[in-house]
Amino acid sequence: MQRMGSVIALRAEKINEYKRLHADAWPGVLAKISECNIRNYSIFLREPENLLFSYFEYHGADFVADAAKMAADPETQRWWDVCKPCQQPLEPRGAGEWWAEMEEVFHHD
Repeated sequence: MQRMGSVIALRAEKINEYKRLHADAWPGVLAKISECNIRNYSIFLREPENLLFSYFEYHGADFVADAAKMAADPETQRWWDVCKPCQQPLEPRGAGEWWAEMEEVFHHD
């Protein structure tokens, strides 16, 4: 299992919309997340900075392949199209990243 975290900014005028979307996340998107070996997925909001922190645990053997499978899913693409206008990527971030990936520096069970 691999723990993964990432961060992105949330546009202030879109906070309520983003919360509403995620309070009623699309079942097909949730199923695809699970199908791609992602478990314990949470998104946290830090106000007033309006930062979103995403955490999940990857339980598969090939994250790149599972991420590509998720990205190819038409319903997931539509979900991202609805959510992306709410988000503001951070600079700098890695090539090809929308959410900026984070390094795990501590963990305790």
